[in-house]
Amino acid sequence: MRRDIFTEDHQAFREIVREFVGKEIVPYVDEWEAAGIVPPELFRQTAEIGINGLQIPEEYGGAGQQTFRFNAVVLEENGYAAATLGGLQVHLSTVLPYFLEFANDEQKSRWFPGFADGSLVSSIAMTEPGTGSDLAGMATSAVRDGDTYLLNGAKTFITGGINADLIVVVARTSDGGGDRRKGLSLLVVEAGMPGFSRGRNLDKMGLKAQDTAELYFDDVRVPAANLLGAEGDAFAMLTANLPQERLTIAITAQATATAALRMAIDYVKQRKAFGKRVADFQNTKFVLAECATELEAGQALVDRAIAELDAGTLTPADAAKVKLFCTEMQARVIDKCLQLHGGYGYMREYPIARLYTDARVSRIFGGTSEVMKSVVSKSLDLR
Repeated sequence: MRRDIFTEDHQAFREIVREFVGKEIVPYVDEWEAAGIVPPELFRQTAEIGINGLQIPEEYGGAGQQTFRFNAVVLEENGYAAATLGGLQVHLSTVLPYFLEFANDEQKSRWFPGFADGSLVSSIAMTEPGTGSDLAGMATSAVRDGDTYLLNGAKTFITGGINADLIVVVARTSDGGGDRRKGLSLLVVEAGMPGFSRGRNLDKMGLKAQDTAELYFDDVRVPAANLLGAEGDAFAMLTANLPQERLTIAITAQATATAALRMAIDYVKQRKAFGKRVADFQNTKFVLAECATELEAGQALVDRAIAELDAGTLTPADAAKVKLFCTEMQARVIDKCLQLHGGYGYMREYPIARLYTDARVSRIFGGTSEVMKSVVSKSLDLR
């Protein structure tokens, strides 16, 4: 069905991104997966075609875009190509909104030019070894000491944590008066600060070129000038950004599932079994029809959510619905498309195998499917 959320400007940008992904990313994905990380110079390259500075104000070298649609184009083209931008996607669509919304003028002048030219990339450190979705239960602490905070704790599963120059760390700065959701703050830790160290680049089942780190903070003195937003308000700040974070995951899930369908169609048209093309079997046609229909439904949800995000009306419950549907649909579609590849689908030399393993985490990070169901159920007035 026709999509109507993109203008000619978006489509022109899409062509630029598509060409870049095909020339500068796709040929190197296997190399980066073997290394477990993308090279930092990739971020300079993406900045040259304007990706990094899309939403950075013009006075700091960016494009000053207020819309999320250009970000969506980048996510889609990357997904369609079964490619990777490493931790840059998290920086652009998950972390940058905190800086755009809560950074003061001094912080913007200090960091935004680097964001725009690709010399600075950020990550966010929420998850701890002992806590997953329970952000209020985190143990990482920061104690005010003059003009600094003394930061102690550990984080894990931090996307982009190896390459990141700035880490937005969620830490407890007070007991919140007994309310676990209060007393959390966002502190920006810069690479090279004494006491800050990175552990191993975690060996994941999928998304192997996307560095995922363990981070440690041992009496790290973080300047009070690196406090992002108001002290003690982190939980509300994090909650406010969840709709965009979850929509980002849904867009990627939709795009990679679309890529899987295209791969399957191409494969069954040229693969023969029992003297005829696999595409000619009725079962193949039915499976592909099911996938195409599910993708159409997912696309409708995604496009409506993108429009509502830009309008400022995308609710946490609706974003949860989109993430829940698209990530669960992604799993079903990619699994069916891999099945149509037969044994070859299980070989990593075929991109469908990488899509299959990469997709598994979509139902976990950004809030598990179970958490999404809980968020949706709370909106149903079941009392």
